[in-house]
Amino acid sequence: MILIAAGWITILLLLGGLALDRTLTGLLTRNFDEQLHYTLTAMIASAEIDPLGDVWFNRGLGDQRFLEPNSGLYWQVNGAGREPYPSRSLWDRTLRIRGPAAGGDPWYYDSQQFADEPLRVVQQTVKLPGSDTQWQFVVAAARSQLDQQIADIRAIVVWSFAVLGIGLFIMAMLQTWYGLGPLRRVRRAIARIRSSGANRVTDPLPQEVQPMVEELNALLAHSEKQAEEARTHAGNLAHALKTPLTVLTNAASAHAPDLDETVLREVGTMRRQVDHHLARARAVGRRAVGHARTPVLEAVEGVERAIARLYPHVRFDTSGSRAAQAAMERQDLEEILGNLIENAAKYGGGSVFVTVDAEPAAELCSVWIEDDGLGITETDRAKLFSRGARLDTRKPGTGLGLAIVRDVVEIYGGEVELGESEDLGGLLVILRLPRAA
Repeated sequence: MILIAAGWITILLLLGGLALDRTLTGLLTRNFDEQLHYTLTAMIASAEIDPLGDVWFNRGLGDQRFLEPNSGLYWQVNGAGREPYPSRSLWDRTLRIRGPAAGGDPWYYDSQQFADEPLRVVQQTVKLPGSDTQWQFVVAAARSQLDQQIADIRAIVVWSFAVLGIGLFIMAMLQTWYGLGPLRRVRRAIARIRSSGANRVTDPLPQEVQPMVEELNALLAHSEKQAEEARTHAGNLAHALKTPLTVLTNAASAHAPDLDETVLREVGTMRRQVDHHLARARAVGRRAVGHARTPVLEAVEGVERAIARLYPHVRFDTSGSRAAQAAMERQDLEEILGNLIENAAKYGGGSVFVTVDAEPAAELCSVWIEDDGLGITETDRAKLFSRGARLDTRKPGTGLGLAIVRDVVEIYGGEVELGESEDLGGLLVILRLPRAA
């Protein structure tokens, strides 16, 4: 920020200085030219033609320098076929003038005729009464005085702009340093969090950075919640694996005759627990990555096509809004829908209805999954969300479907509810998912 400010200050001061220098130089030059033009006008006004056809002045020019040799102020009159008529200040020199100016207007230019004395010249072509000759009246003055004035003005501009630039640069440094002060205080507050073990930024900070501090505290709270969830899942998994491992250890130590059956049973239990916690861990990881958007109806149709191959005798009916989108990863949404729709096809009577966004005015996007099975009593509905719970043991399964569905949906901020289908008479699963913004 300081370097950018210094660059812009330098560029703007250079442009401003060049513009000011050009303006002041032009003003000084025009003022100098006006003095020369005044003298030229006086010369022309007092010029007359004598009987021999030469120019003479009926009154002398008032400036004494025209009478002093090499004084730096000169005049001269030239005419075609006539000898130049110079001022006494030219002494033994004559001015080399340029061609006649078009239209007879005054013509200003610089001359380097005298090596040690640069000149500023004004020249005008005039036709005097009583003469057919085009007379060229010239007034020249040494540029030393003008150049000295320009040099003095430029020195003042350069020093003034240099002081102004240094002052602006110092002000930009102080403003940047002072303006970024709150961020340094935030950095120190974060450093104290790391060193003291605090979990929030509680230091009083300026209002300008308070929104950032609030977001930082929210991030810390989110990280703390994730760490707590990870510790809880690790503890639950360790507790869930402890009992099967104890059973296996006891059976192996006692050389039980049904050791193979015991190993298979307990290994299956441990595999279910590991699958359950891995599903939760994947959902938490995906949720932390960012805000996903998944079209719900497209996910339902994809899942139904896959399940229809496993249950060809089941009729699937789907309806709802195609614009409904859930703030979930597609893989997690399809895993949830796959569990629920497969359960409806497996335990239903042959018909499965899926309605997407059945409650369009609600904050959450609802998906209704209905079947025409025998249904489930209110007492048994609560049991289905327990890990490993199965009401019908005659059909294959692990009993983890609804438990995983509930955990993953809750991780994303949704909910699952069980009820009775009014149209089909079987089980109604109401899945409510967060809408994508």
